[in-house]
Amino acid sequence: MSFHSSRCLSRAFFWLVSLLLASLIWFISVHLSDREDGRLQYGLLMFGAAVSVLLQEAFRFAYFKLLKKADEGLVTISEDGRSPISIKQMAYVSGLSFGIISGVFSVINILADSIGPGTVGIHGDSPHYFITSAFLTMALVFLHTFWGTIFFDACEKGRYWTLALVVISHLVTSGLTFLNPCYEASLIPIFIITFSMGVWAFFTAGGSLRSIVTCLSWNSGSCFSGGNRGSPPSNSQHPSQSTVPSGYAGGRKLTK
Repeated sequence: MSFHSSRCLSRAFFWLVSLLLASLIWFISVHLSDREDGRLQYGLLMFGAAVSVLLQEAFRFAYFKLLKKADEGLVTISEDGRSPISIKQMAYVSGLSFGIISGVFSVINILADSIGPGTVGIHGDSPHYFITSAFLTMALVFLHTFWGTIFFDACEKGRYWTLALVVISHLVTSGLTFLNPCYEASLIPIFIITFSMGVWAFFTAGGSLRSIVTCLSWNSGSCFSGGNRGSPPSNSQHPSQSTVPSGYAGGRKLTK
């Protein structure tokens, strides 16, 4: 458990470094530009988001290389010559930790604003700001987990077109958030991307339609058997609790 926790913390650190560098680039570009030009500042904000995505994916690749080096070292010192963790497990832990830290930073300011003293929608804005932000954060956590699985598998097998698709889908997802507060135009496409990436990550991790059918059939069988498949009937008695015929006690017949 501590092994996976340390990897989660290290992956979160990589994401924080990428966020720091992206924020630094955006901060410098804003101060070097005309701060009175609204359209220019909006364009710089989009530029900062794109740079942030590219840096995140670059650090994801760097983390993969670091894990591969560490994995090779673990193989050399292990007794059986095998790694204690597979590439699929590394991808899942990496993607999940990336998604969690990304979700925390996405929603922490929103939660702070929800305390007040302002009221959402008082000037005619959408009152669904908080619930929409929660759904977007959930989608981002799932997406980073799926991206991590697909990205690591593509790096392992040298599928560069897959890496490009992951980066493009990340850029598109980030760009769709600029359509807010038109939440229908951003939330629906993002969840379509999330579902598509989830299906792709499922088959990349070794899943199949047969495994889904097997899982569903096993669960349905468990439900019909009361949760314990193959368990004995509830009215069966333990041998030590068998009834003793009347007139007998301790294996001897009682006499009047």
